[in-house]
Amino acid sequence: MELLRRLMGVLAPSGYEQELRKIIMRYMRRYVDEVYVDKLGNLICHKKGKGPKIMLAAHMDEIGLIVKHIKNDGKIYFSTIGGIETVTLLGQYVSLITPKTNIRGVISFHELQEDGEIPSSVPSLDDIYIDAGVSKAELEKLGVQVGTYAIPFQETCLLGSKEIISGKALDDRVGCYILMELSRRLEGSKQEVYYTFTVQEEIGLYGAKTSVYEISPDWGIAVDATNAVDAGSEPRKLIGAGPTITVKDSDLIANRCLNEYLINIAKKRKIPVQLEVEEVGTTDATNIMLSRGGIPSSVVGIPVRNLHSTVGIAHLEDIRRAIELLYHFMKNPPKTCVV
Repeated sequence: MELLRRLMGVLAPSGYEQELRKIIMRYMRRYVDEVYVDKLGNLICHKKGKGPKIMLAAHMDEIGLIVKHIKNDGKIYFSTIGGIETVTLLGQYVSLITPKTNIRGVISFHELQEDGEIPSSVPSLDDIYIDAGVSKAELEKLGVQVGTYAIPFQETCLLGSKEIISGKALDDRVGCYILMELSRRLEGSKQEVYYTFTVQEEIGLYGAKTSVYEISPDWGIAVDATNAVDAGSEPRKLIGAGPTITVKDSDLIANRCLNEYLINIAKKRKIPVQLEVEEVGTTDATNIMLSRGGIPSSVVGIPVRNLHSTVGIAHLEDIRRAIELLYHFMKNPPKTCVV
């Protein structure tokens, strides 16, 4: 899993995916016939072959922050990129990305600094700021300005169990890793596939919308992180209990034929899976599904605790099982899949 750790360590917020794209591109060139980047920045890796044209999609971008105002004393105020709960930002280190180097800062909170009391409610974005320890003038000399990206980060690590990985950007470096590993394992396959590493998923699923139009696949599967719900009185979507197959999310009802095919593979191969129905959140599969005349689509997910934070937690066995499920799907995909 060293490759996954490397992917998680790269700073790649929506609209700034190029450094991660370079790493993935170098890897994928060994296992596919054609690699190219479209006008929006999606990385499309085409393995030529027979059978239905399949699109597997994972997004490269992660959540982040972007500078919107700098006070003379150096306080940096910011807007969010993607869905971020303010409470997850307090006290976090951030890396400000400038043309020459990355500058470290800390997210601070006005009220706590002023009177030392613990606040009674979660602060708003207007109450918190990045402190890089220098003035506005010094920040400008360093290249920090309105529009500079600031990415919360923590070191990727294994927790007490060596099977539990934690860090930033599991959403969706875990999906990128799965596609990369699949390309290696399927190097000798005769099945046509487009491994598609999309951009700007976190702000609107934009990369999927443009790439699927160009590829025009017969069907597609998004591979993404999903929010584990295993801490309450009625736990579901447990980490360590297998990958998820989406039935419904906030914007997608997955193709029943694809889902049944995936479920039957899981049963035959004794791969544990979890069916997912959610009211909040969606994936690239939503825009894949809506392309052209409609593309049968579904989602294979990896449950992650603390999703959209710097301390996401996932089980390595879920990742291995997702790879196994998709490997067998790609070795013998359905010839037709209509509802």
